[in-house]
Amino acid sequence: METRKIRKERVGLVVSSKMDKSIVVMVERKVKHPIYGKFVKKTTKFMAHDEKNDSNEGDTVKIMETRPMSKNKCWRLVEIIERAK
Repeated sequence: METRKIRKERVGLVVSSKMDKSIVVMVERKVKHPIYGKFVKKTTKFMAHDEKNDSNEGDTVKIMETRPMSKNKCWRLVEIIERAK
């Protein structure tokens, strides 16, 4: 029996939900500058699969790594943590 590898999970903000069954999630992280020591915010955008089209722009969501679903999409929506106000 094969054992599955642990899949990566990220929490981010939905920036676009205009596509059908797809969302763009922006994940923010803080990285320490190598010389000055100041923490700098870096952002990364992921395309994720949203099967039910239930997330909207501004929602905080959790996404999980999955098999490639298209050229740019290899993440899927796990849950909506907080709805946009």
